[in-house]
Amino acid sequence: MVGTEETRLVLLRGNSASGKSSVAVGLRERFGRGIALVGQDNLRRTVLRERDRPGASNIGLIDLTARYALDTGYHVVVEGILYADHYGDMLARLRADHRGRTHAYYLQVPFEETLARHATKPQANEYGREEMSAWYRERDLLPGSFESVIGPDSTLGETIDHIMLDTGLAGLPPSED
Repeated sequence: MVGTEETRLVLLRGNSASGKSSVAVGLRERFGRGIALVGQDNLRRTVLRERDRPGASNIGLIDLTARYALDTGYHVVVEGILYADHYGDMLARLRADHRGRTHAYYLQVPFEETLARHATKPQANEYGREEMSAWYRERDLLPGSFESVIGPDSTLGETIDHIMLDTGLAGLPPSED
C-alpha cells in the first residue's frame, strides 16, 4: 500500500498539447505547497532521454517517484500522454495500491486544436504536424471506465476548478513545509 487516506493521486492524461502540463501547474499554484508534479516528459525525455515505448525504464521511474511522494505525504499529480497500452498496467497498480482518493482525467482535444496549441509552445520548432499526427490517439482511455473526460470547451481555469473540487483538494490546507 502507498500513501495515506489523506493523500490524493491525480492522473492527468491526454494527447500532446492538450493542456496537461498547464493544468498540473495550475493545480499546484492554486493549492500551494504539498503537491508533487510527476511529469512523464521530465522523467522520460529530460532525466532518461528515452523514447516512449512499451516496457521503457521511465514507466518504472514514474511509478517509483509517485509512490515515494505519496509515502512522504505529498498529493501527487502524474501527468503525460501516458498511452494506455504502455502505462495502463502501472497506473492500475498505482491506483489499486493508493490508500487515499485517486482521480483520473483524460483531456480530449481534437487534433487540429492540439496543433494550434503546440504552435504557441517554446518547443514548437522541435516537432510538428507529422510527429504529432503519429503520436495522436483519439480517446485513449484506460480500461475500467474510471477516467473523467474533459473536453476542449473547458477553459484552463474551469478545468483546474473542476479537478480541485472533484478531488477534494479545494478543501484541504496546503503543506506548511
